[in-house]
Amino acid sequence: MSELKTTAISDVVSITYINKDNAVFRHEGDFLSLNVDLPVGKGIDGEPTGGEKYYERIYLHRSFPYEHPYKYISVLDRDSNEIGIIADISEFDGETADMLRAELDRKYFAPVITKILSVKERYGYSYWEVISDDGRRLSFTMRDTFRSILKVTPEHVFLTDNDSNRYEIKDTEALDRKSYKRIELYL
Repeated sequence: MSELKTTAISDVVSITYINKDNAVFRHEGDFLSLNVDLPVGKGIDGEPTGGEKYYERIYLHRSFPYEHPYKYISVLDRDSNEIGIIADISEFDGETADMLRAELDRKYFAPVITKILSVKERYGYSYWEVISDDGRRLSFTMRDTFRSILKVTPEHVFLTDNDSNRYEIKDTEALDRKSYKRIELYL
């Protein structure tokens, strides 16, 4: 009979936290760069890891985009390898925290829909005409509308169009009666 071997999760997965004590973020042109002092250890291949590193271009990714937009931020290198996790952006000084929030807001930009002018269905696509919170009239197309609407709460929804652009309705019940009737079928 074979013997089962158990392994602690800490032996398989390690999380490196990036914070104000071990990292410096900068804007270099249109991109974020990072100087970080990572803990020294051994990689999966047995090679040493860690030490002081410089990343010319990094990307931020929300681990919990709806529940915690500025907590548990994954910091990735240009090859999408995770460098570490920012537990909470508010732990950084004001200027750095503002820079990181601005980068996340740019990446996850989603116009807020305040009025739905029309929704027309044709051949499996829905064509939307809406008004955003800044007064702009927007048009977009969704395929498989039911799957393109994500309910964060029963009233708070995100819509994703064919080009992967996101739109937000913060409170469907706060929409005017005609707008609500136009989206009610999909909720």
